[in-house]
Amino acid sequence: MSRGTAALTVVLAALLASHAVPAAAEAPARVVSINLCTDQLAMLLAAPGQLVSVSDLSREPRSSAMAQQALDYPINHAGAEEIWLLQPDLVLAGSYTSRATVSMLRRLGREVVEVRPAYSLDDIRDRITQVGAALGRDAAAADLIADFDARLDALRVQTTRNPTAAIYYANGYTTGDRTLAGQILMAAGFENIAGDMGGGHLPLERLVMARPEALITGSPYPGASRSEEILRHPAVAALRDQSALRVVADRDWLCGTPHVLKAVAALAEFRKQVP
Repeated sequence: MSRGTAALTVVLAALLASHAVPAAAEAPARVVSINLCTDQLAMLLAAPGQLVSVSDLSREPRSSAMAQQALDYPINHAGAEEIWLLQPDLVLAGSYTSRATVSMLRRLGREVVEVRPAYSLDDIRDRITQVGAALGRDAAAADLIADFDARLDALRVQTTRNPTAAIYYANGYTTGDRTLAGQILMAAGFENIAGDMGGGHLPLERLVMARPEALITGSPYPGASRSEEILRHPAVAALRDQSALRVVADRDWLCGTPHVLKAVAALAEFRKQVP
């Protein structure tokens, strides 16, 4: 081989090496979640031993759909110092997690993946995919999505008539079709009186004038709360007497995880009780 040919071979080899497909990133061995919703996604997707801590909210039965499973993990309180001491390779956070915590962890060289809330049923698939990729568990994420889609299709209610319904919470808060709760309502076969609005205050007068056939609310929290006084208003009480009433567990639709199917199933069964 001539010197010219040898030199050309070296150059070509260098060029090929520079354009080679990089090796797949190694899956993180120690993962910490500091957000209620990422807690649940991580518990659903992580490999055995991969998830080393979840947030304290994960054990709160009113808020967490996986409170029992969370007992198997040490908890954290989302403080930067305590997370640092856990020496995680990856931290899963929500987009509303304390900015000071997220910023400090990143300055200390820890990888932080922020997961936005799910605002639709489609978003649930995206969040599962995102967390699965972060954990190096793409196959597990694909399986979970396939199971979610199959169960959702089986639950979707096909009716010739969709009864009107109102979601009504403390402070007169409601959610429309462009929200996760609104889409759960539609999947169960109801027509949301809030229409295509997002979330916001629904004046009591508008609620009464709409006269929904079904009223859906969450279970009241213990103790006195001024925000919940509107739910005990005589006008709401009268509406409850005229409408079908369903109390849905908050934990079933707070987070964009496959656990929202429990809410769809409960409301679909409730739909059968509305003439």
